[in-house]
Amino acid sequence: MTQKNIAVGIDIGGTNTTWGFVDEGGGILVGGSFPTFADEPPEKLAARIAAAVKADWLSIEQDDMALLGIGMGAPNANYHRGTIEYPPNFDWEVVEFVKLIRQHIDLPVVMTNDANAAAIGEMTFGDAVGVDDFIVITLGTGLGSGIVSGGRLVLGHDGFAGEMGHITAQRDSDRLCGCGRTGCLETFASATGIVTTARELLSLRSDDSTLRLAAGDGLTAADVGKAAARGDALALEAFEITGRMLGRSLADAVAILSPQVVFLFGGLANAGELITAPVKRHMEDNLLPIFRNKVDVRISGLQQKNAAILGAAALITRERIRNPADV
Repeated sequence: MTQKNIAVGIDIGGTNTTWGFVDEGGGILVGGSFPTFADEPPEKLAARIAAAVKADWLSIEQDDMALLGIGMGAPNANYHRGTIEYPPNFDWEVVEFVKLIRQHIDLPVVMTNDANAAAIGEMTFGDAVGVDDFIVITLGTGLGSGIVSGGRLVLGHDGFAGEMGHITAQRDSDRLCGCGRTGCLETFASATGIVTTARELLSLRSDDSTLRLAAGDGLTAADVGKAAARGDALALEAFEITGRMLGRSLADAVAILSPQVVFLFGGLANAGELITAPVKRHMEDNLLPIFRNKVDVRISGLQQKNAAILGAAALITRERIRNPADV
């Protein structure tokens, strides 16, 4: 009898926590979601996660199945220490979350931040299979990055390498970042950033734009994307500015890392070429000549899949990721 290896992937977010039981082909057998309640003690969340995992495993367990372990992605999660440290949108400080899960479930448990999980998912189930050097940029409310160099996830000595969202994109900017500084890349290149850019353009220009109908607090990145797809000049300019800021920063990253591909993932990546085209153009314009026309920019192969769960599960299913020395 051939054994079917299964891993649990868990994505812990400030609003919701989702999970799934993932097979070796990237299929999700069963899963679910519930509110995180980030204002509650982490012990309560760990207990609820453990209960859900146990219940789902009982519902699908068969003699030929082996449950390998649990992989988790979370904001400010530290792979080396198994901790979640001062996560945004949570009332937590430093929490030994892997230890909390292990109090309920006797299985291997691995945790990393959500962008790193996306990178591992891309190299396991997405378009980075066989690609040893790449960067995943997650474009959601903020900007995250997962970096793979020489086939190994870049974690750094303290487990927090890859915070591209918080490199300074514009030093004279008054855009305040959630980290407390101004001018961070994610204040420009993110769903939040492109909305801020669109609002600034609406206040500075008088030309017609369908975005003026939703220019208040209800304006979203999806609105900007839909308007740009219809040819709205102001929305297209917002994408151009976003692409310029991200492209310039990626040119700096290329000079250090020399990746083969940059994958864009997340809500803003749903815009497709509206975002990839200006990012690629501005990246190329700012690259050293030796790097030009060598780096592809494309949408993640997991964009339309539950990448957060797949990436978290892949922390377990990829044997070499289990040991920090092999990451």
